[in-house]
Amino acid sequence: MTKRKPPKAPKSGRFSSDPAGAPRARRRGPAPKGAPVWLFGAHAVLAALANPERQCHRLLLTPEASERHGERIRAGSETGPAVAPERAERARIDQVLPAGAVHQGLAVLAAPLMQPALDEILAVCSFRAAAGQRKVIVVLDQVTDPHNVGAILRSAAAFGAAAVVAPARHAAPETGTLAKAASGALEIVPYVAVANLARALEDMKRAGFWSLGLAGEAERTLAEADPGGSLALVLGAEGAGLRRLTREHCDLVARLPTRPPVDSLNVSNAVAVALYDVMSKSK
Repeated sequence: MTKRKPPKAPKSGRFSSDPAGAPRARRRGPAPKGAPVWLFGAHAVLAALANPERQCHRLLLTPEASERHGERIRAGSETGPAVAPERAERARIDQVLPAGAVHQGLAVLAAPLMQPALDEILAVCSFRAAAGQRKVIVVLDQVTDPHNVGAILRSAAAFGAAAVVAPARHAAPETGTLAKAASGALEIVPYVAVANLARALEDMKRAGFWSLGLAGEAERTLAEADPGGSLALVLGAEGAGLRRLTREHCDLVARLPTRPPVDSLNVSNAVAVALYDVMSKSK
């Protein structure tokens, strides 16, 4: 199997650099369209407050949460505290959140994050791949459950995936529920929306990525099919799986080696297992 050579990162004013000179996709820019959303839960709220690229408008804290997390909140991000906290009883926080939300006494009203474009992600990946670092992007085909997508972002952060890519339509939007499930990873891993998933997979191929779809009926396991190098791991929604057009744009299709009587995993669990497998082979 011929290994694809990643192109050099393009020169563009849309990139910033880390101290080592490697480009990184940046999120800075005008606030994206969309109404602010309430983020809740300790990990999600504290991560949002610590993110200098997150615009926060209001912060509600119970007295107990203020005592427990106040010092960290006062420290703020590298640019100073994001927003002044408001003391609130638990019942008041309950009123602004979805029914049954487990908020742990913290909620912040924040604008949606400015996400980098796919071409920025691919340019950064190409630069690092040229340095011998394996890059993996998770691609979700109509996975709409915010709990699953949040858990996938958390796994992506834990195992070093470059981004999670999903269609602009028929995908889980950024909500408090998603952010809570991501446990702070929404502030770390780009969650990139694309207009056309098939076209995005072709863009990834031109950038040196192999696209590998996961399907329970595939003949080869992930370990047997993994081509090495930069990889787009493509997964579909539970039950429906990969759509026909998405599957046709995958170079390879593989399965996880589950044992009877369990023939499949929850999509977020499948992503965690697959990322662990492929990233453990990184240099």
